[in-house]
Amino acid sequence: MAAEARFPVMGSAGHLLVAGGCEPELLARARSQLEELESLWSRFRADSELCRLNASPDRWVKLSEPTVALVRQTVRAWEVTGGLFDPTVLPALEAAGYTHTFPTLPREPAPGVTPAPAPGCAGIEIDDDRVRLPPGVRLDLGGIGKGYAADLVAQALLASGAEGACVNLGGDVRVVGSAPGAQAWSVAVEDEANPGMDMAWLALADGAVATSTRLRRRWQRQGQQLHHLIDPASGAPATNEVATVTVVAGQTHWAEVLAKAALIAGLSAGTALLESHGVAGLLVTEDGTVHRAGPWERYVTWTPNCGGTSPAPAG
Repeated sequence: MAAEARFPVMGSAGHLLVAGGCEPELLARARSQLEELESLWSRFRADSELCRLNASPDRWVKLSEPTVALVRQTVRAWEVTGGLFDPTVLPALEAAGYTHTFPTLPREPAPGVTPAPAPGCAGIEIDDDRVRLPPGVRLDLGGIGKGYAADLVAQALLASGAEGACVNLGGDVRVVGSAPGAQAWSVAVEDEANPGMDMAWLALADGAVATSTRLRRRWQRQGQQLHHLIDPASGAPATNEVATVTVVAGQTHWAEVLAKAALIAGLSAGTALLESHGVAGLLVTEDGTVHRAGPWERYVTWTPNCGGTSPAPAG
């Protein structure tokens, strides 16, 4: 038996599926945990821990355990991707016009300032339960927060007695434990160029899938199409041939980080990045051409071109 819940969270559609145990109670607990994490990490809530940290340059700020852990993972992600994933792009995001939650963002934001390269994470200090940001550095945790939340909630569900769980936060998916009525979880990868259609279905026993795309969260300014994926080197929205990257990894936040880094790197460098980290990926260029990286085919149970059927996807 399994129970599920759908609700908006972290600016996305949340979908929880829990198998075994006291499902309604576990679903309520998981939803509450997600809402609490959003209240800590949102850059759009003035009372969040993230906003308090960003408003206190060059000062030690005491933070909760989940927030310190996330900042630590964020700095590590910046290091291991060579700066392709960079949480210090917040000023550049705001300069591009992404100043409000996306549903309330004006379709034609006011002119912004000239973009500048992101300062990077080298000066961020972490000491036990405190973090200090250097002057001029402010963080956006949107590129890793949903994935990290999915990881935390999935593990908490197992620890609370669930036999298995699927946590899907806007397409960033973590599956753990036993899938209801199947040997593996079936996860759908949406075709971002054709909403409502799937690019592939993947079978995962325990792992994560995350997609990064510049086909969503778009807006116009003075006739120019802009999006939320900032190239840290320029401070402007990334411009290359890659439109979407999907990554399969052991943890959702890691899949999310590598998907963004690969998209910003471009096709050749992005493919090499994914393969160097031993993960599977699917990179889709603007013309719709699909490029596979790493052991992608190991997970695929269905694609539009192979026919056949697959179990109904969990996420």
